[in-house]
Amino acid sequence: MTFRRLVSYLSPVDFVSIAFLLFLTALNLVFATRVVVWKELVVINMLVVGVISALAWRAETRRTNLWIGLHRWYCYPFIIFVFKELYLMVRPIHPIDYDALFIEIDRWMFGVDPTVWMGQFAHPVVTEILQIAYFSYYLLFIILGVGIYRRFAVEEFDKAAFLIVYGFYLSYLGYFLLPAVGPRFTLHDFHMLDTELPGLLVTQFLRDFINAAESIPKNHPNPIDVVQRDVFPSGHTQLTLIVVVLAYRYKLATRGLITVLAILLIIGTVYLRYHYVIDLIAGAAMAWITIWTGDRLEAWWSRWTGQLHRPQIR
Repeated sequence: MTFRRLVSYLSPVDFVSIAFLLFLTALNLVFATRVVVWKELVVINMLVVGVISALAWRAETRRTNLWIGLHRWYCYPFIIFVFKELYLMVRPIHPIDYDALFIEIDRWMFGVDPTVWMGQFAHPVVTEILQIAYFSYYLLFIILGVGIYRRFAVEEFDKAAFLIVYGFYLSYLGYFLLPAVGPRFTLHDFHMLDTELPGLLVTQFLRDFINAAESIPKNHPNPIDVVQRDVFPSGHTQLTLIVVVLAYRYKLATRGLITVLAILLIIGTVYLRYHYVIDLIAGAAMAWITIWTGDRLEAWWSRWTGQLHRPQIR
């Protein structure tokens, strides 16, 4: 069996995910003296490459709805897995935070610190709404994916999923290049956030959930020491805009809801003090880059592998 025939079992998401895992593996090997758990990460990455390959082969040879569904939806938990691997790599490899640079850029553009300026509009109702919208980031991909998966052939789901996953990986590169912690640590007192931006019913729970997702234990005395360096570019802005574009591209019934949540979410990134405005600008630029290059990369992969054996299920 030829190499092209072997890789033709891989969806575009498989292809870019395996490529990114190999990239992370190479980084672990190059910076083995800095990344304490590099051996474990290398082994885990290679095992995951094997699992992705086996799942792709199984799905495309058995061609049942169950295996094809598992093959397509593994990307959601997989993105979280990669995000947590970055936590173990970014700071050891690049132990400099660039918040001062982003603060200076924001001040140059606006003459003020946007998160501080927005404090004048703080109100528990506003905070509650924006915190819920910010949390909806974790749900937008599911809303989009289910809408596409139910209405279109699996190939269309592949195209959309590829743009999302590819976009995540591009944003992850920014975390390596320009690590930062965000204005809630630099321009504000993180421990005063609940007092200065109180919500109503679920704000505290959602805020604690997001903190935990970014590796900040509740009541940690020095959260800046443990938080994930994931500020620039704003992945929330980048991926949310990509979701909006895809929702309109596929004319989903949920596109109106997605648009409203997206607008509130992006406002919330600054109001809730997670991001500098320059992060949002970079995220918007990365969204355009992701879509422009991703459409072409996905089309090239499909042509090169000649995936004529893929099932049309619907």
